[in-house]
Amino acid sequence: MRHRALPRVLGAVGLLGVLALVCGCEPAPKVEKPAAPTVAETPEKPAPADMAVEKQAAPPAPSAEKPPLAEIPKPEAKPEAKAEEKKPEEMKPEEKKPEAKPAEKTAVKSEVMELKAPLGLPPVPVPADNPMTAEKVELGKLLYFDTRVSKDETISCATCHDPAMAWAEPSATSEGIHKQRGGRNSPTVINAAYADSQFWDGRADSLEAQAVGPVGNPIEMGHDMAGVITRFAKIPGYVERFQKVFGTGVTEKGFAQAVAAFERTVLSGDSPYDRYVAGDKAALGDAQKRGLELFEKHCVSCHKPPLFSNFRFVNAGVGMNQPKPDEGRKAVTKKDSDLGKFRVPALREVANTAPYFHDGSSATLDDAVALMAAGGKENAKLSEMLRSIREAKLTADNQKDLVAFMKALSGKFPVVAPPKLP
Repeated sequence: MRHRALPRVLGAVGLLGVLALVCGCEPAPKVEKPAAPTVAETPEKPAPADMAVEKQAAPPAPSAEKPPLAEIPKPEAKPEAKAEEKKPEEMKPEEKKPEAKPAEKTAVKSEVMELKAPLGLPPVPVPADNPMTAEKVELGKLLYFDTRVSKDETISCATCHDPAMAWAEPSATSEGIHKQRGGRNSPTVINAAYADSQFWDGRADSLEAQAVGPVGNPIEMGHDMAGVITRFAKIPGYVERFQKVFGTGVTEKGFAQAVAAFERTVLSGDSPYDRYVAGDKAALGDAQKRGLELFEKHCVSCHKPPLFSNFRFVNAGVGMNQPKPDEGRKAVTKKDSDLGKFRVPALREVANTAPYFHDGSSATLDDAVALMAAGGKENAKLSEMLRSIREAKLTADNQKDLVAFMKALSGKFPVVAPPKLP
């Protein structure tokens, strides 16, 4: 029966093949048609129109002549269609398109670093938005010592705040790019973490704000943060570290936070004074004990322990005799009453941070104590506290005892060598 129906079946097979392709199914097995020419043997002229009509009008093969259902392969969805229909969570890792990971996911989740204060100091205040981590501190150290922060690549933070010089500098005033000389002495970084204002005039309210301040000063680093970021974004070592610490590229915020985190580790405590207060009465000598008594009577209102500063602003008359005196705090507040006022310096390590005052005008600690014991320098804005000290009429021996006591405020602080930079 199959042999007698062969011509009709052959006609139907061609149509079934087309239908199979349209339906996405594999076509039924081909049955050779002996008389059919190959593609190469087919004449180039188009097939007669009646042939096309005949194929379109050919009736479907009887169902009895179709291969058994078991022989027809089950249609399968194309792999592409399956991949498109899958939800991201159902896809295998190799099927997913690579995507850039969010910045916060690429940062290393480091443990918060415990910053232990030395004997005599309270817990170190750390902003909630800038937690301490070892990786962040290390990044801050690199930036602190890197001269590429300055415009001409000659000045770093460590230039004026040298760890080997008790994190200050031995010159009266600071030298910036192109050998320009500024008008103020660089205060020590030691225990700056505790101050609620930074710089002599208090123009920055945090270590983070302080960290970027000198960058834009034309006579300090003479640069701008946009230029710094552009420069450091071209250094692979910094790009990698910023990504690990902050999950971002090099940014101004990250720069400030890293430098500030490093500076918060610069602490000094465990001095003879601290051990004396802790119960070791032999930690101070007789002159130092006398000096402590004088200090507590005349000086603690401004130089309040344990940091030996209240971080407020006082006019002691320093520099007010100049033709054009430094305005000090007035430059920030614009108030005439703040003319000539400067932040009270903290006295820990004071014996190691000469010269003294905002202009470096006192070369030795003896000179600085003598000036303050005399009640400062007279001027119309002199603070009343200085006038009261003047009335105390402290003697030369009193001053020597005060100097002896202040030397007892020298303790232990870190001395950091310049690291290898990226």
